[in-house]
Amino acid sequence: MTERVEGQEARRERLKHIIRQLHEGKAVEEVKDQFAALLEDVGATDIAAIEQELIEEGMPAAEIQRLCDVHVAVFRESLDEQERADSLPGHPVYTYLAENAAAAQVLDRLEEALDRMEDDSTGQGLTRARSLLDELQVYDRHFLRKENILFPYLEKHGFEGPSKVMWGIHDEIREGWKELEDILSEGPGEDLQAFQKRIDAVFRPLATAIREMFYKEENILFPTALDKLSGEEWWQIRTQGPEIGYSYVSPGHEWPPRETALEEVWGLDRGEKSADESLLHLDTGSLTPETVNLVLNHLPIEISFVDTEDRVRYFTQMGDRIFPRSPAVIGRTVQNCHPPDSVDRVEEILDHFRSGRRDVAEFWIQMKGRFIHIRYFAVRDGQGEYRGTLEVVQDVTDIRNLEGEKRLLG
Repeated sequence: MTERVEGQEARRERLKHIIRQLHEGKAVEEVKDQFAALLEDVGATDIAAIEQELIEEGMPAAEIQRLCDVHVAVFRESLDEQERADSLPGHPVYTYLAENAAAAQVLDRLEEALDRMEDDSTGQGLTRARSLLDELQVYDRHFLRKENILFPYLEKHGFEGPSKVMWGIHDEIREGWKELEDILSEGPGEDLQAFQKRIDAVFRPLATAIREMFYKEENILFPTALDKLSGEEWWQIRTQGPEIGYSYVSPGHEWPPRETALEEVWGLDRGEKSADESLLHLDTGSLTPETVNLVLNHLPIEISFVDTEDRVRYFTQMGDRIFPRSPAVIGRTVQNCHPPDSVDRVEEILDHFRSGRRDVAEFWIQMKGRFIHIRYFAVRDGQGEYRGTLEVVQDVTDIRNLEGEKRLLG
């Protein structure tokens, strides 16, 4: 057994050596020729594990992300030979795969529409391209479910670094969508040829990144997730999916093979509350826990609370959320709830709150034509000790447009 473990460790070290050589600038074909025998039986879990270990050893996630496509290129032949991750309709992986197939069709139609615009004199091609880009961006729900539901469960099994890398690529794709949207909104003007070149410069790498993401999911992420997560965890992921939504498809009902109540899986007691349930005695009144929950969920703002260990412990569940949340994030570190490129700002805020240098941090952004106000508050007890951080998010678009007075209902 000891010899077997040592052999596995040596193999992983050799695989990490391959990745390091790529980051030092060696060509893909050169590395493949040098390590041909070792690369023959590399699987999805191998790639995920070595990227995770490299990050734990100090290689920045952004550096892994930079050459992620190169890593896949080295291991592609071996990955193509493994069994595809598949399951029954209703299983989250099956749904993810169906979304990929649908998104691939939308992407192909958008590519065709963009290629034909140069010969279009009616302007209908531009209108169709804009419509198809809008349709393609529906695929963002697929990314959101990965980031907010699947990734938290993988993190519980130590699979953290590759998730950060993939999230970074999601954000690059989102930036590409936005850039292409801006170009199409501006229109060709007088120089159609220059317009086409601008489109190609953005769309070609964007399309490649999306198609490569299909491949990474189907040959690395999903096989690894199926290997690591239990049936119970997959059921929890399944039940949380509708809160964020799906892209193009609806989950089937063949999985799980029998009806499984959420209460049974989670071990929750959802029974009726007794009439004499204890009240929560607050500073200015007493309410039942049910009423407190209702009040918080009816606030016209989104609230999230992070404890002293930087773990998400609570969030409100209003109807149409600005930033999606799912129960999977409870217990997750707040750093892992944000894109990799914003983690430094999050940690800076938390450090300032802990040290007492700051009590409030305030930001505002433009998103989908709305003005979003984001505030962070240090939560302190009566002795001034730091007890956590409160995030408050509000769409203030309509508030900013108010003028004069309104004193009557109507």
